[in-house]
Amino acid sequence: MNWGEFLAMNGYAWYIWGSYGMALLIFIIEILMVRHRKRLVLQQLHLMRNAEDVMT
Repeated sequence: MNWGEFLAMNGYAWYIWGSYGMALLIFIIEILMVRHRKRLVLQQLHLMRNAEDVMT
């Protein structure tokens, strides 16, 4: 078996590589969403801490 046959996957390459591509895309989006959410939570905690400091 050579690389061309392996990459062609017996005619199912579009399905197989497309599935891998979609899974990778979803993982990347998930990582970006988690980072964004973390940043928002840290900003909210910072604002809450500042508000407590002002009140005391």
